[in-house]
Amino acid sequence: MNPQFKLFSNEFTSNPYPAYARLRETEPVYKMLFPDGQEGWLITRYNDAVEVLMDPRFIKDISKLYGGSIEQQSVFMHTMLFSDPPDHKRLRGLVQKAFTPQMIAGMRGRIQEITNELLDKAEGKTTMNLIDDFAFPLPIIVICEILGVPSADRDKFRVWSNSLIEGSNGEHATEMFKHMNEFIQYLSQWFEKVRKNPGYDLISQLIMAEEDGDQLTERELYGVVALLIIAGHETTVNLIGNTILALLENPDQLNLLKDKSDLIHTAIEESLRFNGPVEFSTSRWANEDMEFRGKSIRRGDLIVIALNSANHDQGQFKDADLFDITREKSPHLAFGKGIHLCLGAPLARLEGEIAINSLLKRFPLIELAVDKEQLEWRPGMIVRGIKELPLSLK
Repeated sequence: MNPQFKLFSNEFTSNPYPAYARLRETEPVYKMLFPDGQEGWLITRYNDAVEVLMDPRFIKDISKLYGGSIEQQSVFMHTMLFSDPPDHKRLRGLVQKAFTPQMIAGMRGRIQEITNELLDKAEGKTTMNLIDDFAFPLPIIVICEILGVPSADRDKFRVWSNSLIEGSNGEHATEMFKHMNEFIQYLSQWFEKVRKNPGYDLISQLIMAEEDGDQLTERELYGVVALLIIAGHETTVNLIGNTILALLENPDQLNLLKDKSDLIHTAIEESLRFNGPVEFSTSRWANEDMEFRGKSIRRGDLIVIALNSANHDQGQFKDADLFDITREKSPHLAFGKGIHLCLGAPLARLEGEIAINSLLKRFPLIELAVDKEQLEWRPGMIVRGIKELPLSLK
């Protein structure tokens, strides 16, 4: 472990890319102590990341290493996110029956309505906190409506979500588990209501979904719904915030998008690559001893991929440190790759496209209302996003 790489310091969190560049150059498979106290390997190059994401020797279900003797406490542990074949195929198949591309595409009109309503509230004001006033409420309202959960409860979801995401670095564990238990209790009561009176919402469909006579268990339902609510909206919150920040920092690209709104598709893909909303992959473990890029990795070793580092690899992306919304066919890893490719990626993309274009059309002269140095990035081992983004509206 090289002391020159001061990962997860405040300086690193505000701009991790210089450290990533040094790691890719000198120690692309880097043994380190993660903030939660676990020792493991950090993967920073693009090709190495793809190989780990696709290689079945790197597993997601840690219980396989210990004969199922470890009690998994996280609500997420009973989801496709932390499962391997064949369990993964069963879980993903059940969820896909309800969370279809057709359902997501059918949400376009409603997402636009919600976007317009949120922007209406900013009319006549001189400032807006983009995160609190727009980037957070949009995706949480959307996912609540899809699931059939009252949007009046969205503030509870924000507390629970922040606690689970920001507690991923091992800090505030007591508070995190308290909020996780509150979340499970809420879902338990909601599932009971749905079973008595099912509707056409996604939770009803998940409860009734079957695959070869198999249904989601109660614990799997908790995990799937938690994943959809938390991961589903967290990704979009940070996608919107990071995209607007990148555009403000690159006014030529901002003006280009305002002039050519049809560039929104490549703009979103470039934002996902340039400063993606999910900085690190979720944990994987080596299921056997192996040599990987000259390093001796042992069975049970933790493996984490720095997705945003891989997406800045000059060997894969020309001028990787430039934000270029005309960049085409970007094979970025913002949503992962392989069997664990993010199921909600199409929804995040759709929400991001509608949100960014609508905001720029309504308020074409937005500016940062504070110095960039005052922006605070969220802590935690998973997401990359700013806590607040104050904008001047003109």
